[in-house]
Amino acid sequence: MDPAHPFGPGTLPYGSFTAPGSPDPRVGVAIGDLVLDLTAAARALLPADAALFAAGTLDGLLAAGPAAWARVRARITEWLTDERHRPAIEPLLVPAEFTAPRLPFTVADYTDFYASEEHATNLGRMFRPDDAPLTPNWKHLPVGYHGRAGTVVVSGTPVVRPSGQRRASNGEIVFGPSTRLDFEAEVGFVVGAPSTPGRPVPLTEADRHVFGVCLVNDWSARDVQAFEYVPLGPFLGKSFATSVSPWVVPLAALRHARVAPPPRVPRPLPYLDDAGAEPWGLDLELTVTLNGHPISRPPFAGMYWTAAQQLAHLTVNGAPLRTGDLFASGTVSGPRREQRGSLIELTWNGAEPLVLPDGSERAFLLDGDEVAISGTAPGPDGGRIRLGEVRGRVGSTPG
Repeated sequence: MDPAHPFGPGTLPYGSFTAPGSPDPRVGVAIGDLVLDLTAAARALLPADAALFAAGTLDGLLAAGPAAWARVRARITEWLTDERHRPAIEPLLVPAEFTAPRLPFTVADYTDFYASEEHATNLGRMFRPDDAPLTPNWKHLPVGYHGRAGTVVVSGTPVVRPSGQRRASNGEIVFGPSTRLDFEAEVGFVVGAPSTPGRPVPLTEADRHVFGVCLVNDWSARDVQAFEYVPLGPFLGKSFATSVSPWVVPLAALRHARVAPPPRVPRPLPYLDDAGAEPWGLDLELTVTLNGHPISRPPFAGMYWTAAQQLAHLTVNGAPLRTGDLFASGTVSGPRREQRGSLIELTWNGAEPLVLPDGSERAFLLDGDEVAISGTAPGPDGGRIRLGEVRGRVGSTPG
């Protein structure tokens, strides 16, 4: 267990998996190229908390709250770094290559935000060339929409090309498979402890509710979305699939990644004003590959709205948080072309196709294309920790 490994003792991400010969799901913790069977380990070495992992998902641990999160992480760290525990722990380590990932937690609600100023500006310039790129509300509140929890899937799940109504080039309204299928590179935040209905969650309490982060690909059918989204926003063009990474990295592993967010003008209203508060910006670096070839490296540190502000806005009307709520950042894009987190930006709505190393071009995704999004963050002693990967391959529309 090399301390310098990207999934070393400083990371310890949680997930759910099955292993050969055992169809029942288990809670696992990644360490190097191995997975600790936490369901079994807790039963033997942490009996007071064993019930948190008995179902094979993170649901029990998420609901238990910050004190339990800290206690369990401390014990796991001890098991994996103290030689006294080697005889008990080694039999519970499974090679990661022999495990099959499962959706790590039961998704309660799913919310997608729109927090990158660069992404929002790029899309505004494409679709509203004669108007200001950002809508009048964008710098006053974190814009978002509620998605489908039931179509959140774990990395590796095939993504079927969706169908819907769209406007053809001749103006005719047609129905059929999307011809402008896209990815969106995002960071997701997983809610653990619920909140009280009617009581907003202030910025200062975000740490009490957010358990950790995962990587997200919020697949998008741009042609379906373009025809349907006025006046109520995304619907079928977004709801068919959202892929998440199998490993949830706890916030405790990201303490070295905290950075100040960019300046906000105008100054947000008091419930969103984080001036002087603990910084919730995160210095994460994403990499997007298409069929194995890197095409983008979006930086997360410049996101205009932070997860704490998104949570505060999500609950300011009294809506409660539930264990297993997932909220995503929205597409992560930077100021340079090679930092754009979606094909619609990288190809400027198809007008400037990407040329891949094999000579083929992509304006949008073709059947058989595989998109992978990985990420890293600053770790202890100047190193970097790995956030894992979310991967998905596009399949054709049935029939």
